[in-house]
This record gives sequence, C-alpha cells and structure tokens, in this order.
Amino acid sequence: MMVPVRCFTCGNVVGEHWEEFDERANEGEEDPQQVLDELGVERYCCRRMLVSHTDLVDVVSPYQ
Repeated sequence: MMVPVRCFTCGNVVGEHWEEFDERANEGEEDPQQVLDELGVERYCCRRMLVSHTDLVDVVSPYQ
C-alpha cells in the first residue's frame, strides 16, 4: 500500500494521519471534512492531499 508521507506542496508530515483517515472517511460512515478537523489537519493543501489520494495497489496488482 502506498501511503502519502508528506504533503507535496508544503512538506508537512501527513502520513501519521493516513490510516485513521482512510478507515473513518473512506468507509462512508463519517464526513471527510469532519474527520480531518478532528485529526487536526488544518492546511488546505494537506487536506486536499489526503482526500484526493487513491490507493492503486489493488488496481495495479489484482493477483496477490
């Protein structure tokens, strides 16, 4: 799995929030904006990076 470690724009570390954000927001149970607020991600560029990141491992290598 490819995890975004740093924000490409500002360089802040966002990898520490990825797993919790992925579990809570991408399952559709909670609003991604609310999850990012609770995790303390305030900068727009970092929020955009977490929301727009897509794991391509399942698409690229379907044979595990």
